[in-house]
Amino acid sequence: MNLILLYTSDFTDDNTVVINDRRFHHIRSVHQPEPGETLKVGLLDGNRGTGEVLSLCDKEIVFNVTLDRPAPEALPLKLILALPRPKMMKRTLQTIAAMGVKEIYLINSYRVDKSYWSSPLLQPEKIREQLVLGLEQSGDTVMPEVHLRKRFKPFVEDELPAISQNTRALVAHPYHATPCPVASAEPTTLAIGPEGGFIAYEVEKLKECGFNAIHIGERILRVENAVPVLLARLFPL
Repeated sequence: MNLILLYTSDFTDDNTVVINDRRFHHIRSVHQPEPGETLKVGLLDGNRGTGEVLSLCDKEIVFNVTLDRPAPEALPLKLILALPRPKMMKRTLQTIAAMGVKEIYLINSYRVDKSYWSSPLLQPEKIREQLVLGLEQSGDTVMPEVHLRKRFKPFVEDELPAISQNTRALVAHPYHATPCPVASAEPTTLAIGPEGGFIAYEVEKLKECGFNAIHIGERILRVENAVPVLLARLFPL
């Protein structure tokens, strides 16, 4: 936890925060602060700053907080991601949040097993839990938005053109594709397929929406690895 994420419900007044949940146990066991020490804090969807420890006991920690710095700049990216396998979902969502992506569409694909859509990990509170861990890791405060789309064709035909409008539209595809473009701060919409990739029909539908197929070399990566590699190649992080 490189940043203690605060919620409005933690505040007892404008500057005083009391924490007594998971965050408290992490702070006490890992940071082990003494009164007077400061830790990095940030208000969810707000500024970052520091928290001076006022008191610490077996049940809670009390901070005096100063929030005077904005959140890190977000990536100018809309990420279209075929729903990963449940055991990959946690790490992938954490990575996406940690790297500054703020708009995510989890979509269906031919190679996405139907059972994935019934995973309890897709419950809003479970998704939020992983995103929070990613924010805490990277020192960010702005919660990404996650949209679930269970039907590929209606999404691509009815929504995607507006989503990708006025952006650099790319689909990661290892076959019949051009090399990944150089890093740029250009607004981008990036589609990443499931394990095994998008099928030819899906790639063609994306191309009809103006997407260009790109690759990152001959090696085929798992989704959880492809996501950070692609983002690191596409943007000047």
